[in-house]
Amino acid sequence: MPNLEPRADLDRIPSTSLAPDGMSAREAYMAVHDELMLDGNARMNLATFVTTWMEPEAGQLMAEAFDKNSIDHDEYPSTSRIDARLACMVASLFHAPGIDPDRPESATGVSTIGSSEAVMLSGLALKWRWRAARRAAGAPTDRPVLVLGSNVQVVWEKFCRYFDVEPRYLPVEPGRYVITPEQVRAAVDENTIGVVAVLGTTFTGEYEDVEGIARTLDELAAAGGPDVPMHVDAASGGFVAPFLDPDLVWDFRLPRVRSINVSGHKYGLTYPGIGFAVWRSPEDLPGELVFHVNYLGGDMPPFTLNFSRPGNQIVGQYYNFLRLGTAGYTRIMAELRAYALWLAGFVREALPVYRVVSDGSALPVIALSLPDDSPFTVFDVSHELRAQGWQVPAYTMPADAENVAVLRIVLRHGFSADLTQRFGEDLAAVTAKLQRHGSVDATARHFAH
Repeated sequence: MPNLEPRADLDRIPSTSLAPDGMSAREAYMAVHDELMLDGNARMNLATFVTTWMEPEAGQLMAEAFDKNSIDHDEYPSTSRIDARLACMVASLFHAPGIDPDRPESATGVSTIGSSEAVMLSGLALKWRWRAARRAAGAPTDRPVLVLGSNVQVVWEKFCRYFDVEPRYLPVEPGRYVITPEQVRAAVDENTIGVVAVLGTTFTGEYEDVEGIARTLDELAAAGGPDVPMHVDAASGGFVAPFLDPDLVWDFRLPRVRSINVSGHKYGLTYPGIGFAVWRSPEDLPGELVFHVNYLGGDMPPFTLNFSRPGNQIVGQYYNFLRLGTAGYTRIMAELRAYALWLAGFVREALPVYRVVSDGSALPVIALSLPDDSPFTVFDVSHELRAQGWQVPAYTMPADAENVAVLRIVLRHGFSADLTQRFGEDLAAVTAKLQRHGSVDATARHFAH
């Protein structure tokens, strides 16, 4: 009999506590690898805005930087310089005044772990500036209010709860899923720390009327009303609009806009987790929020909620900026918008049972709804598409439009014209099946976003 070594893959792998003994590197790799096989295919995930594909060269560079702690400026000065350049490039893209491309420090901005951290930092800056102005005027500071739509991403709700700010939500309604200047005019007062407008909403991918809201706030201030700053949540649209809609005025070209956040890991085309918060000028970032530390060597003035963070996303984002430039980003975003418009047109022509809520003419995002008398729901469609490998969320709209349920399809880099056509064919097949047989079991209707 051969002397066979025991096979670890035949034993139960400890998953909730440390085993007394470890295992070989190969065995550990296979244990994790095999469990991850049960995940969905990231390329077929049409639920997320987050990047799921990058070029191999980008992946190699990022792997080379996995071990670099980006906060350690003294130990990794090249990574730190690249980080400063990125903030400058983003501020320049958004038309921040006074940017000198030869002086990265001329930009007021910071890279973050996604837009969630960027939102927290931007909101804190708004609150601190409002509080300082109120104190200078001898006015109370105990009731800061943030005006925003009920369609904002949940991170804004987190900010308000974590940092004791009252959210004043402006409702949407069936057929209108963005906020309006008129709503903002009626909502702001002396306690308002800022107004949030969204460039590319999570629910439908639409752009809010940033310029119209800014004009309304200008008029209010000129008439002696509250002088309220704006923040633009450009998490999704910040790397789309500058390339496809350069004449759309939404950024620092509007003096009312004081800060912007954007996700590098969405249409910035970098793997998760990198984002940016940028301010119009140094005066918009209160100095009290910036800390100076020297215990890693050299003076570092970090303005972040996180301290240690990997440098690989910074490297990946810089690769994209160098690799693509304006022309490359424009080409990719134009292709994605074209795919979205084609798919929306296909649905209108071949699948008239659906109502196209948004057609990809802003972000490359399509939202579809069904009539009330449909024998099946968008949750049924989501469930059936998942059986084909497609991950497509179905969900209800925000407050005051909860009776509207939609199916949302997000197109991202790495999703080709052929895959778009294949998805359209699978959507048509699933729809035909549901039209014949009606709704699936109600217990299967829980895949939502």
